[in-house]
Amino acid sequence: MTTKPDEPQQPPRRRAPAGAAVLREDVTQAIRAAVFEELAAVGYARMSIEGIARRAGVGKTAVYRRWRSKLHLVLDIVSALAVQGLPAPDTGSLEGDLRLLYEVTSRALRHPVASQVIPDLQAEAARNPDIAEALQKALREGQDGVATGIVTAAERRGELREGIDHDLALDLISGPLYWRSVVIRSSKLPKGYLGALARATSQGLKAL
Repeated sequence: MTTKPDEPQQPPRRRAPAGAAVLREDVTQAIRAAVFEELAAVGYARMSIEGIARRAGVGKTAVYRRWRSKLHLVLDIVSALAVQGLPAPDTGSLEGDLRLLYEVTSRALRHPVASQVIPDLQAEAARNPDIAEALQKALREGQDGVATGIVTAAERRGELREGIDHDLALDLISGPLYWRSVVIRSSKLPKGYLGALARATSQGLKAL
């Protein structure tokens, strides 16, 4: 009986790592976008992982590999808004900075998706402390850095006195537009409203 020489053994094929090491960023971004669309379409209470996955064009597993539940998914996305923030205006004047901030914020708040998502999450926040904390962080800290930058720059230019109450300044800067766009949800801002608001807010800050 003739024996065949041993065939050279092939090195074992390396398996691709599992878990977070192979999570594709484009899939993650597609899921994030789908969450906002799903929230706007059906609200948080009716939102499901299945609906998010279908809208993102992925399987449910792709979602669960990134987030344990829809609550963790929404909390992560809402919290990320606080980190992203808004671009800091630098027009050279307090009123100009406020006007630019209001223009950018108004467009963001009046976006069809945001105008549906924020009120719905506010309703959920009344029932869920985790969502309440994340939403407060996103809404406040998202504006805090920008508003603080505007106030600090105005202090350096001598438009505002040094050492004014920054928390009160933030409330004065952010409150009126948020009230008009999110709470009352006016379908259209009156002509010249943002300019008038910037002038009034500038005068109010100087009175602090």
